[in-house]
Amino acid sequence: MNRNVLEILRILWFLRPLTLSLTLSLTLPLSLGGRGNTAARSATVVPDNRGSFRGFLPLSTAVVVLVVILCSPVRAEEGRPDTSIFGRITVMEENDKLVSHDDRHYTQGVRFSYLSGSVTPNGGWDRPYAWLSDLFPIFQGPSRKRTYEGTVGQSIFTPTNTERVFPSKKDRPYAAWLYTGASLLQETDQGRYRTLENVEVLVGVVGPAAFGGVTQNDFHQFVGVESSLGWKTQIHDEPGFVATYERKWRFQQTLIGNLAVDAIPELGASVGNVLTYGEVGGLLRFGQNLGADYGPDRIRPSLSGTAWFDADQLNGNLGWYVFLGTQGRVVGRNLFLDGNTFATSPSVNKKTLVADFMGGVSLFWSTALRLDLTVTQRTKEFYGQRGHPDRFGGMNLAFQF
Repeated sequence: MNRNVLEILRILWFLRPLTLSLTLSLTLPLSLGGRGNTAARSATVVPDNRGSFRGFLPLSTAVVVLVVILCSPVRAEEGRPDTSIFGRITVMEENDKLVSHDDRHYTQGVRFSYLSGSVTPNGGWDRPYAWLSDLFPIFQGPSRKRTYEGTVGQSIFTPTNTERVFPSKKDRPYAAWLYTGASLLQETDQGRYRTLENVEVLVGVVGPAAFGGVTQNDFHQFVGVESSLGWKTQIHDEPGFVATYERKWRFQQTLIGNLAVDAIPELGASVGNVLTYGEVGGLLRFGQNLGADYGPDRIRPSLSGTAWFDADQLNGNLGWYVFLGTQGRVVGRNLFLDGNTFATSPSVNKKTLVADFMGGVSLFWSTALRLDLTVTQRTKEFYGQRGHPDRFGGMNLAFQF
């Protein structure tokens, strides 16, 4: 049997736990939705109009996972496949309760991602890069390394006062975003510095079909916290799409031994009915084995690293660093604030200029295991936003299998 087929079957075997966990993450809220007291259930009733989207996310998730599996290439050396074919899985959690007493605005985000092994040069999965390179001035340079990333996630937004059945019209509306997508990543050695390019496409649904109310309130019941009562007023169902291009430059200076500092400026833009914005930002890091990545992975919109990890750049197994960063965004559209595109829905008057400030620490052992801890403070996103700027924490766990 063809070696590629054998390796694909092997990956499918190892992906069984991931496939099961993703299936449960998408279907469990449906099975839990009927539990709990009557008041909590009435606060999380999902309108019947979600029916047209029920098969959309599981189907698209399956497609993305299949694509990422298939694009994990085989690189043979003396007839043996490269172990990097098995890729890396990253589990991300962002929540305001991790670093503050708040439970408002961007209150929770979770994401699962899979980073493939390196793409075989001039192979079939190299063609999308060549096609984009012919159309746009991206993915250039001879000294390069390429990989794919597949992702599925959910983000939840609420107003400040979640005890009101009908929230204030001056506060941000309830909203949830359930999505899946894929990225094309390329690192290029430019001599004195390296660059990382990322083309990402996310598709999903905003509204009751994203199960934000079910997810939040069932978890609140589980931990003994009051339910959010205003989910009936959330932004309506709408298919979502976001396309992003981002480029990072990494300038590294070795200090002593394996210790170094680096600076990673970035530019990018996202376009879609969910989010449209331009971004500029930068990250400063100090630590060991900085060349393996470009900062911790994050959930958009944010100063985003990626799941990119290059084990060939490691000098020893242990890697760690502390980091500080900031990102400014010029926001053209934010569906979670602007409301639905083609229907009347709750909305607030968003601010055009928004900034994030973040810091944290990353620790990893070769390709086997990685932990990122991040704290982010975000400037006010809409006019009339009361209280202090939003603050939330993030935890990432990544591992190779």
